[in-house]
Amino acid sequence: MGRKGILEMAKKRILSGMRPSGKLHVGHLVGALANWAALQDEYECFYMVADWHALTTEYENPSGIKTNIKEMVIDWISAGLDPKKCTMFVQSQVLEHAELHLLLSMFIPLSWLERCPTYKQQQQELKDKNLSTYGFLGYPVLQAADILVYKAEAVPVGEDQLPHLELCREIARRFNFLYKSVFPEPQALLTRAPKLLGADGRKMSKSYNNCVFLSDPPQVIREKVSFMITDPSRIRANDPGHPDVCTVYGLHKIFTSPKVDSITADCKSGKIGCVACKKILSESLIERLKPIQAKRKDLEANPKEVARILKQGRLSAQKITQETLKEVRKAIGL
Repeated sequence: MGRKGILEMAKKRILSGMRPSGKLHVGHLVGALANWAALQDEYECFYMVADWHALTTEYENPSGIKTNIKEMVIDWISAGLDPKKCTMFVQSQVLEHAELHLLLSMFIPLSWLERCPTYKQQQQELKDKNLSTYGFLGYPVLQAADILVYKAEAVPVGEDQLPHLELCREIARRFNFLYKSVFPEPQALLTRAPKLLGADGRKMSKSYNNCVFLSDPPQVIREKVSFMITDPSRIRANDPGHPDVCTVYGLHKIFTSPKVDSITADCKSGKIGCVACKKILSESLIERLKPIQAKRKDLEANPKEVARILKQGRLSAQKITQETLKEVRKAIGL
């Protein structure tokens, strides 16, 4: 075996995914995509378009999911995911996810799902949707199947997702106890991404309509930044500012990092006003997104390349999932 093959064998396998719910914004870039891209050289990475998961909340209006899949994968590749270094695939095209989900659901106690912290939380947050469904209650089991079908050893997660990963480990332990030791217990690969605020000072989210999207043209970015909430105590441009309460400053710390110390000092001393500060941020965002948007333009002009990448990802994923399901069926006695 060559050196490359030995190195690949030594890599730990990870699985992560994202729902195709619309255009991606800079919060996705700093919260997930930059981290995913950084992991490609160190791990054997599988990145999943979680379209079945999207159906758990969008089952009444699924028409946009197919278009969102293509747009999201274009954003992924444009932001640095390399199909030569990672496997990108669509969840619903790898049917072993569904089979393992069904088999796992046979022995999962309802109490495990009902105590999941996001179950009641999302029911409260998404009151306009009827989430009293089997699919929504059981989506953590599908999530566990997504991870276990690849025998992933680690999962990149934020702290808020740790309870879901612990449930996945409990499911793996229960299967291994009831039948045969098939699944490793995946460990958390904790990602401490900065919380990005949107134009209105709330968490950046499509549902709040406060996002800067990766595909926004320069003039749109300038307009969005111009409306961002700043320090409410500053009345005049030369009033001393308080950067830590300013939405714009939070974005400066990420996208204008080489200049952030001088921006901090100038804001506190009143040397720079909010309008000028916003102009600096706008240009920093435009510059950061320029290579992403150039790559995006190339991919939009070549949709067959995106389809080819997803097809190759499906084939690579199935080589693993089909073997896992053979082991699972044998362990259960089917």
